[in-house]
Amino acid sequence: MSTAASHIDAAPVPQPVRAGDGARRPNAVRERKRRGIVAAIFLLPALILFCVFFVGPAGLGLFYSFTDYRGYGDAEFVGVENYTKLFGDSTFYASLVRTVLYTVVAVPFGYFLSLLISALLVSKNVKGSALAQVIFFFPWLISPIVTGVIFRWLFGENFGLVNYLLTTAGLDPVKWAADPNLALIVVILAGSWSGTAFSMLLFMAAMRNVPSSYLEAASLDGAGPVTRFVRITWPLLRPTSFMVILLGTIGAMKEFAMIQSLNGGGPGTSNVLIVQYIYKTGFEQSKIGYASAASMVLMVILLIIAMVQKRFDRSDLE
Repeated sequence: MSTAASHIDAAPVPQPVRAGDGARRPNAVRERKRRGIVAAIFLLPALILFCVFFVGPAGLGLFYSFTDYRGYGDAEFVGVENYTKLFGDSTFYASLVRTVLYTVVAVPFGYFLSLLISALLVSKNVKGSALAQVIFFFPWLISPIVTGVIFRWLFGENFGLVNYLLTTAGLDPVKWAADPNLALIVVILAGSWSGTAFSMLLFMAAMRNVPSSYLEAASLDGAGPVTRFVRITWPLLRPTSFMVILLGTIGAMKEFAMIQSLNGGGPGTSNVLIVQYIYKTGFEQSKIGYASAASMVLMVILLIIAMVQKRFDRSDLE
């Protein structure tokens, strides 16, 4: 009897069913569905724009890359003929090499320039930082075409401000537009100047989020401003640095409007980058199919660059 009683006493007591529990679950399901529908409604315009301005043109370009379409008439399917000709085109490789060279030089230069300016503007010891932010932010407000025109006026051989100042100082004017290397340097300066503002905003926002306790502790240990920046602030900017380098690389590989208005890829064709090559081939030579094949190759290259940079971003491994 005692054993049976103990089993009876140990039996779990069923919890009473509360009124309304059965009704709450359907209400929660309906609430989730309602939120999902609201989210889909808000995302729908962005999805439509993405399909119209990216997926649609990309699909059309992929289709044209397998045809001999010239911008008029019917498009005849030619298979991989455009790609075969493209990979044997020395002009295509030359423009691709120039693009890589421009990217390798311009992206690090713009990165360190924007990093230096951001560090100075965030510093509490710098006066007039608000006015300086407006000045450095100005390049982002103008179009790349205007940027090209400005630097074309600055570095013009016969009418440029830089040569005028050199002549006034008793020096010989420099042939900025006639020398391919000097022309490329001007392009790099213009691209870095125009891209500094956006990178600067990213860096400044990240620097202001660095815990002040880290910097104060390092200061108490005797670390100077440079040491604190190099050993504490800069490592904490790694995610932002990755974003700046990634966006800068993709932007440099796609640079077109600024160079077109600055020197048109000159002198001659010495500084024609890959997007200019696609433009000249497609619109000036009416080889839309061939230019579409070059565009597809560029897209693949950009995807590979993005995946490689993402793979080596150490923040993903933490």
